[in-house]
Amino acid sequence: MSFLLGTTLVAVVMAVACALPGVFVVLRKNSMLVDGIAHAVLPGIIVGYAFSQNLDSPWLILGAALAGLVVVLGNEYLTRTGLLAGDAPQGLVFPALFSIGVIMVTANFANIHLDTHAVLVGDLNLASFQQLNLQMPGRADVVSLGPVYLYVMLAVLLVNVVFHAVYYRHLKLTTFDSQFARALGIPTGTLNTVFMFLVSVTVTAAFNGAGAILVIALVVVPPATAYLLTDRLPVVFGLTIAIAAIGALGGFWAAYAVNAATSAGMSVFYGVVFLLVLVISRSARSWKRKASFNRSTGTMRVPAASADAGAIDEPAG
Repeated sequence: MSFLLGTTLVAVVMAVACALPGVFVVLRKNSMLVDGIAHAVLPGIIVGYAFSQNLDSPWLILGAALAGLVVVLGNEYLTRTGLLAGDAPQGLVFPALFSIGVIMVTANFANIHLDTHAVLVGDLNLASFQQLNLQMPGRADVVSLGPVYLYVMLAVLLVNVVFHAVYYRHLKLTTFDSQFARALGIPTGTLNTVFMFLVSVTVTAAFNGAGAILVIALVVVPPATAYLLTDRLPVVFGLTIAIAAIGALGGFWAAYAVNAATSAGMSVFYGVVFLLVLVISRSARSWKRKASFNRSTGTMRVPAASADAGAIDEPAG
């Protein structure tokens, strides 16, 4: 597999893996909580490195995901106290965690090579650099199966697909009517915690390619765009996956053409798609409202020439 093809596949798989849980994230109005999770990965990475002493260890992903879960649980606890309203709990929790991560890096791990620019902005090409090679039996040549990071994101995507397929009904009930879900015996608190932990794992896995800042675009923009086109949840999922894949391809090749950062190119492309869909959907709704009003009042717009002809042909008296 060529490096360009592998990197393109990474972009598509990463975008779909992030957008899939983003459907319920947007529905629950937790979009900015994803930003908090993304910023909280730094202390989790440092703790994971302290245990493993290896920047490629899966402990880093687990530590970062647990740090993201701390943001979720801290936000829920402060919200339940009733002392803070809106997104103020997020503004208290994730800056504190991010600051703790910065202090840990500067105080104890200043000697390790941790590219903070790559952590915050991401580098899809760098993330795809390590290839998975297969030694063919009886042959001296080695076959490249693509980037290792591709299979990491494929695993995350598979977990997301299985989780949403199994708990789709439960997620829908807890999202639209949590009281009714509790009356049915669904453990809403546990389900929400597991779901947000899965979101945290997804965001953590994607920050290598998208960065801790731009990953929010991958999670939020495709489902937000899909909601402009339909209010049927199954259709929203289908449109979200399509928009995520198309946006990843368009953004990747647009960035490649102008020699720009890939993750930034994808984010800009998603923004352009969202704006186009927003303009088209608003225009379509405005036209439908006008047509409905005309039908309700019994009037119909006709060309001026036709109206004049009708007046001429109308019999007198």
